[in-house]
Amino acid sequence: MEWEQIKTEARNSRTEHIDTLSTLDMVRLINEEDATVALAVKAEVEHIAAAVDVIVAQMKQGGRLIYSGCGTSGRLGVLDASECPPTYSTAPDQVMGLIAGGEEAMFHAVEGAEDDFGLGREDLKRIGFSGRDVLVGLAASGRTPYVLGALDYAKSLGARTVSVTCCPGSPLTQAAEIAIAPEPGPEVVTGSTRMKSGTAQKMVLNMLSTCSMIKLGKVYGNLMVDVQPSNEKLIQRCKAIVSEAASVSLETAERTLEQCGYRPKTAIVMLLCGVDQEGAVRLLERCEGSISQAVSAGARR
Repeated sequence: MEWEQIKTEARNSRTEHIDTLSTLDMVRLINEEDATVALAVKAEVEHIAAAVDVIVAQMKQGGRLIYSGCGTSGRLGVLDASECPPTYSTAPDQVMGLIAGGEEAMFHAVEGAEDDFGLGREDLKRIGFSGRDVLVGLAASGRTPYVLGALDYAKSLGARTVSVTCCPGSPLTQAAEIAIAPEPGPEVVTGSTRMKSGTAQKMVLNMLSTCSMIKLGKVYGNLMVDVQPSNEKLIQRCKAIVSEAASVSLETAERTLEQCGYRPKTAIVMLLCGVDQEGAVRLLERCEGSISQAVSAGARR
């Protein structure tokens, strides 16, 4: 692909004189450009929904969600993956982010890593990537060799593949089974894809992981009922979630949580169905972790 054809590298005519503006006008202009990102993502909701359904289906079969990216894109993947265990109590390896250059690249540029096609393949081999897993390749330009290498290896195993880029028609969109390609337009600062392109990718990743977790029963109503109470803030959040979901006092919520080892889902089912811990666990297991289905099943007893 010729450099001038890469949409994320185009020059933005609306910001050509941003360096001459007052600070306030500069900030306003960036905000106006950012406002276009949500609409660009909106145009891709059908593809995002299709990817979510694939991720959920594979996870129900024991598969994992793996992000692969470089630079800003890779860091966004690592960020999204690292938030899943505390928010949804996922296993540490159930959602993973791989970045070209490894852990060092999270904080410092690792020269040449993103241009290594074979490294994308090797990083997937290192984590035991299999045909049950889902690979989401992240690259604003859609042409990064590291990500293309990872995608090529995933496809060779028969795994499901998704691409998230900001360049429709790029090599990555053509190679992936499901292509998500919002077009937020040229960056405020030419080629600085950590800005609009990064925001677009972050919005897409929010949808992929959040919607997948909702469909896997880790949300009840709009409450994060599988939160991991790993610090004081999250312990208090657990109490508030159980209190809200079961319409009980904070004291009752705390007492019930203590009875079930601070597992909010179990506590909620205990309170809503009037069962003990063992009964709540059985109901949740029978209903694949869905509180809504467990409550309905408990009411039919």
